[in-house]
Amino acid sequence: MTDADLPGFFHDADNASQRGQRLTLTWSRIRLFSAIAAGLGGALEWKLAENFHPWAALALVAFSVALVVEILLWTQQPEREWYAGRAVAESIKTLAWRYAVAGAPFSAGVEDPKALLRERVNEVIAQGEQRLPLESDDPFATASMAKLRAAPFEERRKVYLENRLQAQKTWYAERSKVNRLRAMQWRTALVVGEVLAVVLAGGRAFGLWEVDLSGMLAAALASGAAWLGTRRHSTLATSYSLAARELVLVRSKLLDADEASWDAAVAEAEETISREHQMWLASRPVES
Repeated sequence: MTDADLPGFFHDADNASQRGQRLTLTWSRIRLFSAIAAGLGGALEWKLAENFHPWAALALVAFSVALVVEILLWTQQPEREWYAGRAVAESIKTLAWRYAVAGAPFSAGVEDPKALLRERVNEVIAQGEQRLPLESDDPFATASMAKLRAAPFEERRKVYLENRLQAQKTWYAERSKVNRLRAMQWRTALVVGEVLAVVLAGGRAFGLWEVDLSGMLAAALASGAAWLGTRRHSTLATSYSLAARELVLVRSKLLDADEASWDAAVAEAEETISREHQMWLASRPVES
């Protein structure tokens, strides 16, 4: 079973989250680059004609773009769709896997697991952002989920270990490496920028040149720091690495579990995955 076999509401929420993330990051990039361009325009002086200053015009346009984007971020709040969509998608995903492999609370002995799944999914949706477009057919238990649930215990365990646990662990490990590398790249860029700012400010202080680029560099450094804060690469690298290590320990318990203890072992594995996601969500507060 893969993500393609998950309920329709998972895909709706996942698509909404990706759309919100894309808009949030795109608009944030535009705002940050506009601030840098405005700083550059304010630092340089060059007249193309008697009453026209192209660098001042650049600053005007850049500030205007930044203002428009700021208003869009404030009014549209795409980050809400990003975070709420991710929360709903991950919650439905963990419920779907618990159901498909007969993990708690959808243990093999439950009288009506489909009804319980429907109830839990509805609870997730009720707690999520109301504006998420959840409209797909087959919103609860899919045919693939039902087929896996009806499979023998050994097959369910094999599919869960490979397609859920190992896939999630691999994703955590890869994202940890990527975020650690990006954190180092951004920190290096900020240090280089600060050194360059010191050199340029010192050169102007001692009369080596007249152009003052310190304002532009200050804007660039502030933008870089803001972007680094938005992406939280260092924090994500640490949390993903920790989650990957925890899943290694959980895997050993799943391998040792028999059919009687399987439901509890699956619940523990899913709680480990959910805990990392909750930490990610808690680190991204959204203003009302």
